Amino acid sequence: MPTVSNFPTATDAESVTEQVPTETVTVSRESEASPLVRIRSLLPGLARAEQRVAKVVLEDPSAVARRSITEVALAANTSETTVTRFCKAVGVGGYPQLRIALAADTARTEARTTRNLGGEIGLDDDLAAVVGKVSFADARAVEETADQLDIATLERVIALLSDAGRTDVYGVGASAFVGADLQQKLHRIGRICFSWSDTHIMLTSAAVLGPGDVAIGVSHTGATTDTVEALRVAREHGATTVALTNFPRSPITEVADYVLTTAARETTFRSGATASRIAQLTVIDCLFIGVAQRHMDAASQALDATREAVGGHRLGVRPDGRRRPRETGK
Repeated sequence: MPTVSNFPTATDAESVTEQVPTETVTVSRESEASPLVRIRSLLPGLARAEQRVAKVVLEDPSAVARRSITEVALAANTSETTVTRFCKAVGVGGYPQLRIALAADTARTEARTTRNLGGEIGLDDDLAAVVGKVSFADARAVEETADQLDIATLERVIALLSDAGRTDVYGVGASAFVGADLQQKLHRIGRICFSWSDTHIMLTSAAVLGPGDVAIGVSHTGATTDTVEALRVAREHGATTVALTNFPRSPITEVADYVLTTAARETTFRSGATASRIAQLTVIDCLFIGVAQRHMDAASQALDATREAVGGHRLGVRPDGRRRPRETGK
């Protein structure tokens, strides 16, 4: 069973392989992570009746915090027993604990911001409203990802990347850009890293990895067949595998030794490709900084060298718009 970072959300434009399994996931930092983040992340793996309860909770969590278990059961067209089973499935002991968690989360949310920008972008929204909703959703994805990220798992993955002979990153669609970002960052500090998005190349890459190497699969849904298969092949050949996903019970976690989770929710027109990417890049930045810290002297020298290497390809203009003085050579 892989080491799993906490809770997350939503769907993606990635292809789905199978129904998400429903075994219990051990999590930490529950007092910091939003129960709504956890519910969204586990939603695909819940039984159908439990999913109806989840939707009632997600639609109006503050109202559920004030309702009795009977009222919630009626709203979800199910039984009180199912509501209790749902509570246990998402990691709270029972309905009273769920109400307390929802009330606390509502208070934190209200204290965090007085704006209620929501997530859905409507046809009548003007451009200012669109900008507000997009920026609010992206900022929330970053904050919720940081809140639920398992620091112990993150630290272990950083250690593995620091000592890895080679790191290969797999991802398709929007996730491919995330993989390319990690490759660029690690290469700049002298760490060997490759990012692949073509299925055949991912599989051939995975087949030549071995002990001491690390393979990272990036998939918002955790159910992209190409990425899951590549990570499985890498693991079969002895590489340590890491999954970066929004869903801790998704298929990719079955082939990962370590799981890092994000917390991104969708809005209209997003389909998991924007807020999820911002959340993934937050984790990527944490991995990069962690690795750089472990090789501070070498990383600093590499950054200076790479900065100097591309310096001649920048216009001689300062950040304030004025031209830099020409060097005289004296």
